[in-house]
Amino acid sequence: MNLSKLAFLSLLLCSITFANTLQAQEDGFSIAYEKFTLDNGLEVILHEDHSDPIVAVATMMHVGSNREKPGKTGFAHFFEHMSFNDSENVPVGANRKMIPEWGGSRNGGTWSDGTVYYEVVPKDAFEKILWIDSDRFGYMINTVTEAALEREKQVVKNEKRQRVDNRAYGYTNEILRKNMYPQGHPYSWTVIGQLPDLQAATIDDVKEFYKEYYGASNASLVIAGDIDIKETKTLVEKWFGEIPSGPVVAPLAPMPVTLAETKSLYFEDNFAKLPELRMVFPTVEEYHKDGYALQVLGQLLSSSKTAPLYQVLVEEEKLAPAVYTYQNSSELAGEFTFNIRANAQTDLDMVKAAIEKALKRFEEKGVNSKDLKRIKAELETGLYQGFSTVLNKAFQLVQDNEFKGDPGYISKTAALTKAVTEADVMRVYNKYIKGKNYVMTSVVPKEAASLAVEGSALAEVWIEQVKQDVADEEVSQGEEATYEKTLSTYDRSEPAFGETPLFKSPDIWQTTLENGMKVLGIENNEVPIVQFSISIPGGHLLDPKGKSGVGSLLSDLMMQGTANKTAAELEEAIGLLGASINVYSRYEDFYIAGSCLSKNLEPVMKLVEEIVLEPRWDITEYERLMQALKTNLKGQEANPDAIADNNFYKLLYGPDHIFSKPGEGTFESIKTFQ
Repeated sequence: MNLSKLAFLSLLLCSITFANTLQAQEDGFSIAYEKFTLDNGLEVILHEDHSDPIVAVATMMHVGSNREKPGKTGFAHFFEHMSFNDSENVPVGANRKMIPEWGGSRNGGTWSDGTVYYEVVPKDAFEKILWIDSDRFGYMINTVTEAALEREKQVVKNEKRQRVDNRAYGYTNEILRKNMYPQGHPYSWTVIGQLPDLQAATIDDVKEFYKEYYGASNASLVIAGDIDIKETKTLVEKWFGEIPSGPVVAPLAPMPVTLAETKSLYFEDNFAKLPELRMVFPTVEEYHKDGYALQVLGQLLSSSKTAPLYQVLVEEEKLAPAVYTYQNSSELAGEFTFNIRANAQTDLDMVKAAIEKALKRFEEKGVNSKDLKRIKAELETGLYQGFSTVLNKAFQLVQDNEFKGDPGYISKTAALTKAVTEADVMRVYNKYIKGKNYVMTSVVPKEAASLAVEGSALAEVWIEQVKQDVADEEVSQGEEATYEKTLSTYDRSEPAFGETPLFKSPDIWQTTLENGMKVLGIENNEVPIVQFSISIPGGHLLDPKGKSGVGSLLSDLMMQGTANKTAAELEEAIGLLGASINVYSRYEDFYIAGSCLSKNLEPVMKLVEEIVLEPRWDITEYERLMQALKTNLKGQEANPDAIADNNFYKLLYGPDHIFSKPGEGTFESIKTFQ
């Protein structure tokens, strides 16, 4: 490909340097914030970021499914749903309706250890968000009615049916939790819980849960964005200061587990089209010093073309298109996971044997110092990227405050990650993985139990019996609750908009290179990251008739080495610079996009030039990508989103238009590729 012959290319460079929001240090970085505590115990963290006229608000409740009791599982998540309904001083439905009308976004999430509510709004709606947030936090429980309770039960039950019961591999997490943790352990049930437990929930249960865990002293509030610290303190005191402290919630000590034996289980999944093997080892809780080395270990084992698991399972034995190994730490315990979704009809005994072969190779060769350097560079870039938005900064500040007591702990995370040595990685491997017991799941397609690891026991899973008559589950909006409003020193009616912010578009510089390439750029001064994107007309639109997916496969092949570098060497060169470079195809364009630390922009651009102008066209990589594509297409047969998209575009464009065919191709179209 000759750049001088291209009709149009646009290159967007966002050259970013340090500003006051992030402070550079020799051994890492820190984030500026101010923390104070209200009289009711609510811990508040404020962070100024005047780069855009927006504000992010995140409220973290220190209660997740680990505070539930057997027989009342799923309650923390259920209560999150209840909290988005009514409150005393906000009109019915306002939480869902008004925030988008103000130009904002909102949502919430529950996991094993906590629940978070968050919004991002234009600056002029900032006090309105404090009004809604504080009312949901401290003034919602009196508005709960039987009808609202029953309505939300059905919402959550349908969510479980959609995300777990009727989705491929949806039961795997339940199987792992039941067998990893002893009965009664706070992690022995899933976050979403069991349908019978949800159905049995009463208003008294809701009120008890609220009174026990939704006090101000069991939460952290972070406000990040275009704010004035002094003014914001006054507003926080006004809107949140009268919320009751609530009872003291005793902290939970870490509860790591050990396994007396390895457990191997299988499950025939009604929706799965591919066999999947997982091996999960118990490890350490969040913020444990070994967690950083375990994170690096996960990257070393599978995340590159030189990683032992990738080499054995993907390249040599061709059992799967990809391998994933990763550490996941929670408040009370942690897990290290091997996850392989194999090619169709692959015997998982072969996958297990290949894992053992790869681990033996890792033990013999140890940690490659260049790989360790590459991973640290990638993790450093990832830390900066995690602070690229006010919402991401709010999340990091609120989580580290609530679970570690230090909003700025990210600087220690950076230092601890940077300090990981080759010896640390081998030590945690020997301590937590080598020769240790684990839980293994073989999830296979229906009537394909022969693909499961030999000797596996049938996993026990509670499956809802589908009923034709569901009239007993029908619910209505119901009447609003009757109650006396909670007294307040302040007027808790809706506040007015603030001064309308004036959005100032960043200056865009432009130039045209000698070869005709048009270049545009924006400078931003927050984090030392450069983002770039080159667009080339083409993509799915120019796929030849009957060959849907050619453009997509071409874009994948472009990243599999250059004339001067093998695929592994190219990947290593990118990784050592802490960069990411991706080539991908969309409906009407090809894109070469990526990011890197600003100090590495020049060598990264040289790699981009090499990728575009000197492709390798490696037949071995082509064959691997083709096999991965076949596996992906098979897996999509059980993906409801993919099924819906494929049919939608057929109806939208008609059977003869190229856009009626999937951009990645079909089994029929890829047979024609040469």
